[in-house]
Amino acid sequence: MKLGKRLKQIESLVGTGYTHIWDCCCDHGLLGAALLSRRAAPHIHFVDIVPALMTSLENKLMTFFPPNKILHDSSANSQWHIHCVDTALLPLNQEDGKHLVIIAGVGGDLMTDFINAICKHHPNLELDFLLCPVHHHFTLRQQLIQHQFNLLHEVLIEENQRFYEILLVTKTSGNTPPTSPISPAGHQIWHCTNAAQTAIAHRYLQKTIAHYQRMQLRPNVDVQHIIHAYEAINERFFAIA
Repeated sequence: MKLGKRLKQIESLVGTGYTHIWDCCCDHGLLGAALLSRRAAPHIHFVDIVPALMTSLENKLMTFFPPNKILHDSSANSQWHIHCVDTALLPLNQEDGKHLVIIAGVGGDLMTDFINAICKHHPNLELDFLLCPVHHHFTLRQQLIQHQFNLLHEVLIEENQRFYEILLVTKTSGNTPPTSPISPAGHQIWHCTNAAQTAIAHRYLQKTIAHYQRMQLRPNVDVQHIIHAYEAINERFFAIA
């Protein structure tokens, strides 16, 4: 099945050098199947907490990626694994090598909980995260900063009139690709190279500022520091827009 724009963008950010790729909250497994098809890593792990989904997915993988073919076809170097488990409890310490954990399709608050738990349980692992939250981006970014992650890449896309930030971050010391600090309000996503990207980024920024301005009107809510952070982005990149 063809990937949509969001999943295709996430898939394109998966580089080489990983031993294990974990497609968490995988739903129907479209992203993991695409990674399996292009042999993105020796081991592709499908993770979701819903038993019925995982049973259905396992049956599909048995049909389209039968284990016997994977084991005996010398040109195939990826194996798939099914895990019906909470993402916070990934069995990462049972597997050697470098890990990429992909989490998409959930809110930034829940994603933050997952990352906190994974970092707590596996403080010394060579670990990258590829993240695409549906909201609460500022909260997620602050947590990544607290855990001393560095940014490898970030992208802003629009699909079906919804905006998505996609972040590839690393906690690996001495990582070969260049890294940069993570900005709470984003950095690379505002450096647009064409008019279409600029229009998307400007619409997203205005929508985000308006969202936090509405929140600021609620009793006992103070998000003024977040509003200031995004207004600074607006002044820097879109003052003429």
